Amino acid sequence: MSILLIAEHTQNALAPSTLCTLTAASKIGGDITVLVAGHGCEGAAKAAAACAGVTKVIHVDDPSLEHAIAESVVEVALAHAPSHSHILAPGTTFGKNILPRLAARLDVSQVSDVVDVISPDTFVHPIYAGNAMEHVKVLVSPVVATIRPTAFAKAPDQGGSASTQKVAYQSAAPAPTSFVSREVSKSERPELTAARVVVSGGRALQSKENFVLIEKLADTLGAAIGASRAAVDAGYVPNDYQVGQTGKVVAPELYIAIGISGAIQHLAGMKDSKVIVAINKDADAPIFQIADYGLVGDLFTLIPELTGALEARAKSKAS
Repeated sequence: MSILLIAEHTQNALAPSTLCTLTAASKIGGDITVLVAGHGCEGAAKAAAACAGVTKVIHVDDPSLEHAIAESVVEVALAHAPSHSHILAPGTTFGKNILPRLAARLDVSQVSDVVDVISPDTFVHPIYAGNAMEHVKVLVSPVVATIRPTAFAKAPDQGGSASTQKVAYQSAAPAPTSFVSREVSKSERPELTAARVVVSGGRALQSKENFVLIEKLADTLGAAIGASRAAVDAGYVPNDYQVGQTGKVVAPELYIAIGISGAIQHLAGMKDSKVIVAINKDADAPIFQIADYGLVGDLFTLIPELTGALEARAKSKAS
């Protein structure tokens, strides 16, 4: 077996999601080739070659690949697909943008959001917003699958010595899309999908101004900020804060859900967290069914008290 892993990267380094996908590839077994497509991405190619378990790195560098436009990356992947039994990519915005197109061009079905590998042709992925797990046996080749990063530990980024092959990009036709602009939200807080602690707020916060309670608690804990879809739709926070089935999937060591009832769509994005703490005034809220710790009460009273207690503890430790 031979696996082609399409790497998500920042030109200079591999994204953590790529290392998680590499772990899944290792469970399948066989030779693992990492495809690094971009522009000025020598750093990412070197990082891929250094990863334990990688057999080979294909480095494709071209200005048209700088922004990972899906149609262009698919053309690159198609050139190498015939020699591989499996084609994998992280189940992030990057992978979800590329692999469905690639599967369609290869005329095969895609397995989405794989959370476990049973055998080289059998995989587990969630259905019904994560309320059931489906075992899928793939009968065609190549196997095309996106991997849920939070379901796999990151592979070691050292210890490997894979060979690197630099390949020129040759497109059969100009890409039908072009890069116009990118707006990147910048924050000193940890990135949501990679944070050890996430503090999320819901509709019960009632306004954008009240969301400052979540921000203060998150800053005290050194945490990332998340939100339910209801809070995002109400305009309390930007869409990139959304956690859930139609947002980001997170699995931090600690997840604090504040004023979130626990709709199944939200639970699908955070129920794999190691420890879940729920704060809600409704004792019958569904979130308490999966929470490890629950606190029933008015969040406008409890959150300032909790934040103050944590700040006081931090000061006492520092003194």
